[in-house]
Amino acid sequence: MTEQEILTRFSEAGALLEGHFLLRSGMHSDRFFQAALVLQYTAVASELCTELARRVGDLKVDTVMSPAIGGIVVGQEVGRALGVRAIFAEKASDTELVLRRGFSVKPGERVLIAEDVVTKGGRVQQTIDLVRELGAEAVGVAVLVDRSRGAVSFGVPFFSLLPLELNTYPADDCPLCVGGSKAEKPGS
Repeated sequence: MTEQEILTRFSEAGALLEGHFLLRSGMHSDRFFQAALVLQYTAVASELCTELARRVGDLKVDTVMSPAIGGIVVGQEVGRALGVRAIFAEKASDTELVLRRGFSVKPGERVLIAEDVVTKGGRVQQTIDLVRELGAEAVGVAVLVDRSRGAVSFGVPFFSLLPLELNTYPADDCPLCVGGSKAEKPGS
């Protein structure tokens, strides 16, 4: 798929929003990619995640793990496309993810981390840390949208469908706040 075809899928689903948004990273933005709005269309989700899995290539992945909640559909669809199982990690606190629901990984298991959107990469890094704490090997990261402007580095191969360069501002230096607008938390 070309970048324009991917953008068209996002736009047709109404997944590119405009306004004043508070991102999970703590940054503010005037545009937001709401992955759930595109992922609700199962055929489109399958198409996009199959393309993402194709880009991962031959990493010899045993398992796909996603941070809940945003990455669950992406992980499920990438896992399906790769023919491997897909599991997810849940928040135990703001700084810690855990496996629940009977999920586990074995020492040496090759795990691909899948997520919907990366801005600063905090949840992805927490997932990588969890994989390593459990003795498994994080072999790569695959995301639908990379909002980091190339700033994130996880020490493993990083794949995205689309680098989306949207304006982001530190909360204490946000021109939208200065203009009197109040940031909304998308998805909440």
